[in-house]
Amino acid sequence: MSELSFQELGLPENLLQAVKGLGYENPSAIQASAIPAAMTGEDLIGLSQTGSGKTAAFALPVLARIDLADESPQALIVCPTRELANQVCEEVHDLAKFMPGFRALPVYGGAPIDRQLRALRKGVHVIVGTPGRLQDHLRRGTFDPKNIRTVVLDEADRMLDMGFREEMEELLSEMPDEHQTLFFSATMNKAVGGLIRKFGNNPRTIEIERKTLTVEAIEQVSYEVRNRSRVEVLSRILDMDEPRLAVVFCNTRRVVDEVTETLNARGYSADRLHGDISQDQRERTLARFRKGTVEVLVATDVAARGIDIDEIDLVANYDLPQDPEDYVHRIGRTGRAGRKGRAVTFVYGRDIYRLQNVERYTKQRIPRGRIPSLEEVGGKIADQLFESVREKLEAGEWKDYSEQIDRLLDQGHTGTDIASVLFNMLSEKSGREGQEIDEDRPGRRREREPRDRGGEMGGDRRERNVRGDRGERNERGPRRSRDDSGEAEQGMTRLFLNMGKALHLQPKDIAGLLYNEANLPPGSVGRIHMFPKHCLIEVRSDVVEDAIAVSKDAKLRGKPFRLDFDKNTGAPGGIDGGHGGKKPYRGQGGRR
Repeated sequence: MSELSFQELGLPENLLQAVKGLGYENPSAIQASAIPAAMTGEDLIGLSQTGSGKTAAFALPVLARIDLADESPQALIVCPTRELANQVCEEVHDLAKFMPGFRALPVYGGAPIDRQLRALRKGVHVIVGTPGRLQDHLRRGTFDPKNIRTVVLDEADRMLDMGFREEMEELLSEMPDEHQTLFFSATMNKAVGGLIRKFGNNPRTIEIERKTLTVEAIEQVSYEVRNRSRVEVLSRILDMDEPRLAVVFCNTRRVVDEVTETLNARGYSADRLHGDISQDQRERTLARFRKGTVEVLVATDVAARGIDIDEIDLVANYDLPQDPEDYVHRIGRTGRAGRKGRAVTFVYGRDIYRLQNVERYTKQRIPRGRIPSLEEVGGKIADQLFESVREKLEAGEWKDYSEQIDRLLDQGHTGTDIASVLFNMLSEKSGREGQEIDEDRPGRRREREPRDRGGEMGGDRRERNVRGDRGERNERGPRRSRDDSGEAEQGMTRLFLNMGKALHLQPKDIAGLLYNEANLPPGSVGRIHMFPKHCLIEVRSDVVEDAIAVSKDAKLRGKPFRLDFDKNTGAPGGIDGGHGGKKPYRGQGGRR
């Protein structure tokens, strides 16, 4: 933080009032240096790392120059991704809270263009958008740049890396001759320098130097772990750390899907973010993640670009990124706003040498960590149960079951045995049953793992299947025909879905629908039996009505569907003793 105050930066009173309302006390280094320079109207190059407050550094001087009486676009902010454009626009609106009549519009592909056209016709002061959609509006003639006073290129290096040079050059060439250009970037490379030389007007450079590229508040650790063991190790870390929010980075979309499905099957509240997800689904996912409804976000680099949420406690590099700079961007999602953060990285084989390149780039050593054992995870879960019970006892908040306890005591059972059984049942219901992995065996012989094909989850064909990571065959039981599928487990109700494998439906699609669209609590979806033209799904009986309600206006694979009680088991199917004395499936139990 700078020793200056925002009052000393020359900002108007309405912006100072907004800054104070947002809880900012002192400007960051990039804000203290860039805001006074940008207020003069000169071109500027701001070089600062992710999470350093660049958005306010350019948004405040942009807003200070806005004429509210003129409803034509006066400032253009160009961002590399839709997510970042949305977040920048939200922050601009927050900073303009005390500017009556101010309007800013996010413009990006994947969203209905007719809404953007209506907003542009109505009038906006600031446009925040991605290069492709902005270029589209220019060609349509729906965006007139004649009154643009300031152009901001946010994360210019990333936009060039993503192949937007042509779009950026076309946008800048259409701007008025007399306009201010602000280039903000994490790095100054050859491509960024060429763009500045072509379109900049003798810009002033402001660079915020740091001895290391990573934040000291972030604890970094690496784990040497085989691909086939990574989901189990990730699960153990989530159980031990108990992060409020966590982001898991993968290098490919397919691995994102596989990891998300496996985490949900293990009882975690997880969702995915990658390039194949529709824009509406992206926004819903991010909204749930901010609220904490989704605790683990599994994402690719491009899809997660621009996520700026202070409460992220853990970042996990499921795959080590190819570029050391991407490592810095990834772990910069945690350790923000004065909070502590943790970044874990999984490596094996050649990844160890690539991790050394990251250490040289960041000028920081990343220590090797010891994988938590099953016993340690079990002890942590037991401690959590103990604290929960203790808090209930001290608060006096529980339902009286003394009659049932007395009956057990009369039959000769001791109070200690009764309590132990209850603790055991509670642990089975709320805990996740872990799996032993090769890394658990002390003094194991180092084996050469088959070459990793595109960041897949396992080394060979058998282990790359998600089922091999979560033991689905053993936990869910063998597949059966509809007439021989058994009865629902205790506390579960079986539902019938009139879609099946013939439509290329997968269990992850059904689980994603129920968790994300119906907002079912973690661990409420049990076994899923897949058939060519239908599916049988076990859902916790107390939320089964919520699951059925989602079929009224939702679609699966773009098609309407019918979800109802399975007639073969009755409704509700899991309440009338249909469990047959089977042991409850623990893999869906949730982790708390």
